[in-house]
Amino acid sequence: FNVYVIQKQNGSWSQPRKAFFNSIYNEHGMSFSPDENSIYFSSTRPTNIEGVSKTWHIWKSDKIDGNWQEPTYVDIPNLKDKLVSHPILTNSKTLYFHVSNLDYSDMDIYHSKSINGTFGDAEKTSISTAANIEKCTPYVSANEEYLIFASIGNQLDLYISFNDGSGKWTHTKRLSDKINQSGQGNPYVTPDNKFLFYTTGKHQNESWSVKWVHIESELKRN
Repeated sequence: FNVYVIQKQNGSWSQPRKAFFNSIYNEHGMSFSPDENSIYFSSTRPTNIEGVSKTWHIWKSDKIDGNWQEPTYVDIPNLKDKLVSHPILTNSKTLYFHVSNLDYSDMDIYHSKSINGTFGDAEKTSISTAANIEKCTPYVSANEEYLIFASIGNQLDLYISFNDGSGKWTHTKRLSDKINQSGQGNPYVTPDNKFLFYTTGKHQNESWSVKWVHIESELKRN
């Protein structure tokens, strides 16, 4: 996996170029912090830390004086032997991501809180869904009002769940058929909560593409 950047210039998208943090290893699942001064992403690059499995882990880069710094490994203490991917940071400095065993089994969404710049042990995020549904590629709004994720089944379908104020996510519902058509993942909503960007394609098909849609009508509990 490689990460590319395009920019909108005079109403048109520029030619893609590789992101500054792209490496000879795999990168994906990137997102900006709410203040846009950090970017979090998942990578298979080696951590060179004893006890950390060789798999996907979370990395970050900070922007200092307008320049992006060398990426550093994000240590989630109780997940050193797990696959960890698709991070998204909120205003409360809580990092959400999906976690699985190294063989991709038991995939679900977890979160970890940053205290004084250090993330603590991760906890499974409590989302009301049908039993035994595996979940991946979370997007959480900056104020943690709603969470969008992909359910894992015959195809990936996008769902939305809402924060009940006590740390649980309820009123979970599948997004409309306009969005869920042929396998969807990697949701990301623009900061103004108006547009959802996501990928769509088949599990075993390399022809995945990026789409976007107006999302405001979906951001309601019923």
